[in-house]
Amino acid sequence: MTKTRVLLLLVMLALIASFFVFDIGQYLTLDYLKSQRQALLDFYAQNQLMTLALYFAGYVTVAALSLPGAAVMTLAGGAVFGLGVGFLVISFASTLGATLAFLISRFVLRDYVQNTFHDKLRAINKGVETEGDFYLFTLRLIPLFPFFVINLVMGLTPMKAWRFYLVSQVGMLPGTIVYVNAGAQLGALDSLSGILSPGLIFSFVLLGLFPLLAKKLVSYIKMRRANETV
Repeated sequence: MTKTRVLLLLVMLALIASFFVFDIGQYLTLDYLKSQRQALLDFYAQNQLMTLALYFAGYVTVAALSLPGAAVMTLAGGAVFGLGVGFLVISFASTLGATLAFLISRFVLRDYVQNTFHDKLRAINKGVETEGDFYLFTLRLIPLFPFFVINLVMGLTPMKAWRFYLVSQVGMLPGTIVYVNAGAQLGALDSLSGILSPGLIFSFVLLGLFPLLAKKLVSYIKMRRANETV
C-alpha cells in the first residue's frame, strides 16, 4: 500500500473514530430530530443558504464515510426543507457521498480485496460485466442491501466512477422521494393525533410497498429486454 493510501486510510479512521468518541450519532436520531424540529425550522428560516450548505456537507460526509444516520438525515431533510427542496438537496448529496465512498473503497481496498477474495467477488464482477449499468440500477432500486454496502462493494468492481454516479443518481430517485416525503409528513405533525393524518399514513404505506413495487418494475424491465433480444 502506497504512502498516499495509508495517509487517506488514517484520515478516514480518525474521522470515523471522532464520530463515535464525540458521540455525534446522538444528533442523528429520531428522538433528537423530534425534540429539535422547531429549532431547526427557525434556524433554517433565518439562515437558509447556510443551513442548506451545512446539511449538504454533513450528508455527504456521513455517506462518504459510511457512517450510521443517513436515513434519519433524509427524514430530517424532508421535515425541515419540505419535499421539493429536500428531495433536490438529498438526491445530489446522497449520490455525491455514495460516489466518494465508492472511490475511497476503490483507492484504498480494491487491489487487496480483489486479490484476496477474487473467487467470492467473481459473481459480482460477472454481473457488472454482463449486466453493466442495469446491475447497479437493480441494486439501487431494490433496497435489499444497505446503502453503504453497495457503495463499498461496487468500488471493488471494474465499473467506472462516472457511470456509478449517473446510475446511482437515477436509481436512488424513487427511494429518495419516498423517504423525503415521509420526513416532510413527519415535520408537519402538530400533535400525536397527527400520526393518523392521511398524508402520513400514505407515506408509510409507500415505504412498506416500495420494495415490492420496485421488484415488480425490475422484473417487467428484464422481461421487456429479453423479448427485445429474441
